[in-house]
Amino acid sequence: MNIHWIQHVPFEGLGNIEEWVSANNHTLTCTRQYNNEQLPSLASFDLLIVMGGSMGVYDTNKYPWLEEELTYIKSATDSNKPILGICLGSQFIAAALGAKVYPSPTKEIGWFPLNINSNIFNFDTPSPTVFHWHGDTFDLPNNAQLIASTTEVPNQAFIIGNKIIGLQFHLEQTAETIEEMVINCGHELTEGGTKVQTTTEIINEKAHFKTNRKAMFGILDFLLIR
Repeated sequence: MNIHWIQHVPFEGLGNIEEWVSANNHTLTCTRQYNNEQLPSLASFDLLIVMGGSMGVYDTNKYPWLEEELTYIKSATDSNKPILGICLGSQFIAAALGAKVYPSPTKEIGWFPLNINSNIFNFDTPSPTVFHWHGDTFDLPNNAQLIASTTEVPNQAFIIGNKIIGLQFHLEQTAETIEEMVINCGHELTEGGTKVQTTTEIINEKAHFKTNRKAMFGILDFLLIR
């Protein structure tokens, strides 16, 4: 199968998703929005992955390609394509389907527990610790089912039917990709806040990569067998 992904900033890659793609002999294509690359035809891929980024979906004056991408994602949903959105990508899906995206009352940056109410994640606990790096949140799109939440930011993940999943958090991260995030977005850590960890706390956390990777693979398997 061919997996197409949209990259918004050069320092946010696929992380452990690349391992899943390789292990399953899938192929990868990519649109790098920061290079003004052209989005492909919908017929050219079997799964669309929309990754994160430091901008907001409402920053259309600064990033002219945002409106085109929103229209593209809406067309992909209308064509019944499987779609996974991660962080900004989940906000793209929500906005493309008419839901509001806006600054969250609380930034969440670091390793924090999540409340899960779906078995698609393959977690062994209903309250796993996952990696967050987001300052925006979204209202749920029509027909979306909430499948994960935190107390401070309730809308953390949703599923629509069995083809569209949006994750506000980052199950794809590896030690290497998190270091890239800290290098490129570390200024956000100096702002502090009740749910903003220090660089040391973020980098030194090693215990949750294996369970997060398992959950990420489970979601990808779920989307491609539907």
